[in-house]
Amino acid sequence: MERFNLTRMIWSVVTSTSSFFVLLAIVFVPTQAFAQYTKKTVVAYRGASESAPEHTLEAYRLAIEQGADFVGQDLQITKDGVLVCLHDLTLERTTNVEEIFPDRYREVSRAGGTERQWFVYDFKLEEIKQLDAGSWFHERFAGALIPTWREAIQAIRGKAGLFPEIKTPEVYGLHGFDMERLVLTELERNDLDQPGADPRTPVVIQAFSAESLQKMALELKVALPLVMLLGERNSQWVSPAGLLKVKEFARGISPEKNFLMANPAIVEWAHNADLTVTPYLFQSSAVGKGFLNLRVEMAYYLYTLDVDALLTNSPDQFPSYSPSSIR
Repeated sequence: MERFNLTRMIWSVVTSTSSFFVLLAIVFVPTQAFAQYTKKTVVAYRGASESAPEHTLEAYRLAIEQGADFVGQDLQITKDGVLVCLHDLTLERTTNVEEIFPDRYREVSRAGGTERQWFVYDFKLEEIKQLDAGSWFHERFAGALIPTWREAIQAIRGKAGLFPEIKTPEVYGLHGFDMERLVLTELERNDLDQPGADPRTPVVIQAFSAESLQKMALELKVALPLVMLLGERNSQWVSPAGLLKVKEFARGISPEKNFLMANPAIVEWAHNADLTVTPYLFQSSAVGKGFLNLRVEMAYYLYTLDVDALLTNSPDQFPSYSPSSIR
């Protein structure tokens, strides 16, 4: 893509001068192919989840205060068919479910034995709303609740974009739920199912499952940008030919950052296929080897590898366009 070759050429010439940051405003002009983003973009993964308990309204609001362009939600489904925001299929890591519902577990076989787990799909929404989703992080967040996706949309709308992830749709399919249709129905209910429906609240949907994204694009005719998460588990898509196939049902990819670092050609392959690149996960507790701090690491991916956006749980560390931010 000529656009990205030009970016790299300018970077090599003027990285040591302040004029680079003026040129950024010229180079990163929105195009039809890359309308998903209009600038280098920060997505708050699970909200500002290094500073507040993940997937709570407190974390989402803080992410907006810290300058997030998009706020991400992992979606799960309750027993009564309500989309809620939670990373795990189970409740025990981030809530006090073991205390409130001690007998509502399933025994799951693991190597060397079994363990007890409390699955979201075994609880109705009214039961999930009895759980404390904040105390595990810090006592000052005691009483924070797991939000429904509708509540998250209402809290974020008009202030940032939405970046939901469809989590394990194949698991929910076994329990009688059509997750993709539930997501689309909620977007329709909020008049957010079309690109540009609310310019202040763009929506991008991501998933690891190619089948899920294909269903949304080809069967449900979802017009919103779709992004495929990539890593070792689905690396069969990672080649120039594979990414051209991804382009048939998605507008972007989201590779795991270390996977991308080991395979930097992915950025060029993706851009040649008119796909955006949004790597994950950037966090101050796991800065990549060789980087001074999180801000420097993110700047490397943005301006050397030339990715389009980043998923981070520290949106306040996103590099600003100033010389000091990329040294």
